[in-house]
Amino acid sequence: MKRRNFIEKSVVGTAAISLGAASLPFASNVNGANDKIVLALIGSGSRGTGTIINTCKINANVVIKTICDVNDVKAAKAINSVEKELGYKPLRSHNMKEVFNDKDIDAVWISTPEHWHALATVWACQAGKDVYVEKNPTVSIWEGRKMVEAAKKYNRIVQVGFQNRSAPYAFSAREYIKSGKLGQIVHVKSYNMLGGSKWMMQPDAPVPQGLDWDQWLGPAPFVPYNPAIHDMQERGGWGNFWAYSGGHMADDASHVLDLARMVLGDPGHPKSIYGWGGNNAWGSNREVPEIQTVTYDFEKFALTCVSGNATNYMKKTPQNIRMDPTLFPDWRTNATRTEIYGTEGLMYLGRHGGGWQVKGEDSRLIEQGGGIFPDADHQKDFINALRTRKSPNGDVEQAHLSASLIHFGNIAYRVGNKQLNFDAENEKFIGNDAANKLVRKSYRENYKMPDKV
Repeated sequence: MKRRNFIEKSVVGTAAISLGAASLPFASNVNGANDKIVLALIGSGSRGTGTIINTCKINANVVIKTICDVNDVKAAKAINSVEKELGYKPLRSHNMKEVFNDKDIDAVWISTPEHWHALATVWACQAGKDVYVEKNPTVSIWEGRKMVEAAKKYNRIVQVGFQNRSAPYAFSAREYIKSGKLGQIVHVKSYNMLGGSKWMMQPDAPVPQGLDWDQWLGPAPFVPYNPAIHDMQERGGWGNFWAYSGGHMADDASHVLDLARMVLGDPGHPKSIYGWGGNNAWGSNREVPEIQTVTYDFEKFALTCVSGNATNYMKKTPQNIRMDPTLFPDWRTNATRTEIYGTEGLMYLGRHGGGWQVKGEDSRLIEQGGGIFPDADHQKDFINALRTRKSPNGDVEQAHLSASLIHFGNIAYRVGNKQLNFDAENEKFIGNDAANKLVRKSYRENYKMPDKV
């Protein structure tokens, strides 16, 4: 099968139906630039299903062998989508370890809830699989370091779904700042100011038919099934709980902060962090705050992030602007912008499209760079990394540092809206035992992250 397309779409359309997935040539043989790459999807929600299918469409000789999910409803939807869009029917698995043990599979596409990202990535690396894992890659600082260690130890490609790292306009913004045209950076503001409403918990309920609840919980503590946490059809409300997520900060703010770090030249961990937050906008009873503000001390400048679901008048960049490099958003009410203040100008930077603009005195436009949603760029970069073994744009090392910004802010909030000093070398807080207890999470039996990966 080397140096040849998998099967022409016209052939697959009939072959897959008559022969079944088991008859399709899924054997792994990634040896060169055009050789076949076999993927498996772990966690088959709409985001994961859509991105892995598009990856196969825009890259030659890339196929999906297996859909793995503990939710029968979502797995069936994903299998039907693959068959409809790509012309063949992938296999079905209920347990990700079956996928890791499959010698045909070259790489896994992890699109589970966040609490599974790190452990699934480490297991995949240990099994010799390359990994694409969605953001936020972790729910604790410590497990991020384990992901980095596993990728290095097993010589694996681990690409994190921080798609802005493959955006051409992000590279041009970084070069503009590096050139010195913006002057000395004195302050940075990142925003994730989205809309929302009051959120309330629901009563526990029986586990729905077709769901393995124990496996869905995985490394998280066991709790009775609750429809406020999980939904058989949609994403569900797990993002409102610390056991499964970093809240609003981990959702969209992780993209914004990662992009800010990238264009600023990827600074390391901050020296200190101050966090404030609360549920004083709607009075929700979710665990994560409705609104929070975090200040990061990078010594030569401070970076602030305001995140939450309390500002319905703020909007993400409209889709038509995201897909048109000649258009720019109204920055004043753009919910996910970054403002970079230099001594020579102010750069506005969009997330997932929107490009960048530099303004000077009296709002005079100094320079700009248009850009579009970089999903396809990131997907191409991942496949190229598998074939060339070069580090991907969204490498796990930088992703860990960006994800840690989320954890810093959340930990500062959870220990009482405190200022925290951080030992970057040892990845520990200085003089705060309560904060250090949150650097690492606990894991259930059979789902433990190993100390030595």
